[in-house]
Amino acid sequence: MTIKLIALDLDGTTLNKEGKLSEGNRRALQEAADRGVNIVIATGRPFCALPQEILEFDPVRYVLTSNGAMITDLHEGKAFYENCIAPHAVEAAVEMLEPLDYILETFIEGQAYIEGWYYRQVDETRESFRGVDYILNTRKPVDDFYQFMLDHKDKLENINVNFTDLSEKPAMKVKLETLPDVTITSSFDHNLEIGGATTSKAEALRQMGNLLGIDRSEMMAAGDSPNDMAMMKAAGVAVAVGNAKPEVKAIADFIAPDHDQDGVAAAVEKYVINS
Repeated sequence: MTIKLIALDLDGTTLNKEGKLSEGNRRALQEAADRGVNIVIATGRPFCALPQEILEFDPVRYVLTSNGAMITDLHEGKAFYENCIAPHAVEAAVEMLEPLDYILETFIEGQAYIEGWYYRQVDETRESFRGVDYILNTRKPVDDFYQFMLDHKDKLENINVNFTDLSEKPAMKVKLETLPDVTITSSFDHNLEIGGATTSKAEALRQMGNLLGIDRSEMMAAGDSPNDMAMMKAAGVAVAVGNAKPEVKAIADFIAPDHDQDGVAAAVEKYVINS
């Protein structure tokens, strides 16, 4: 088996606990790229939230963002593929969510927006269920959030529903799954993510295969969370890092060390460098 494309989740997989690309992972990916392997980032983050060190890492040309709703060619400096939520599905989601009390975010054309009241609360208290600086640096606050989504209903890549009380998440997942023409996934413990009917990292990866003339059997995909599972199943080799969720490990061909121990580098060495 010859691996020609490596698809990598970022948070909890390629990036360490500090949110950085370790020197070990950097060296292994550079060596793979030097051997002609395509290094592709596949993340739930919107384009605006990509780390600068990833944008400047020369082996990475293509990035799949918002769980595959957008593919951007960094060398050309433009997106060439979009797979957004259908407008009628956005309307249905707004109708369902507006009476409820969850913290919402939405991604539009690579930019992330969050409810204004919550942004201001995080700014004032410096407290959040996720990184405070990450929210303040990557999100734009919006008031009248539901109307904002309706006003941009033909461009929504993703709607994130965030939970402060995790006990509410399972029942809400069941409810969200009744929405028409959407996919529901999750990239970290505190959220559920609403995407389009065919939006996924797997579908975006298939688009990359068509673009580059690479068969799925020639792909390796690495991840740690439920939103990585479809992509992992779509690749010839599925890698779960050691800190991955049990259901992610269950579908993996190889369980690498965790993301703070250069797990991606171990997988690259096993399937590319030493194969």
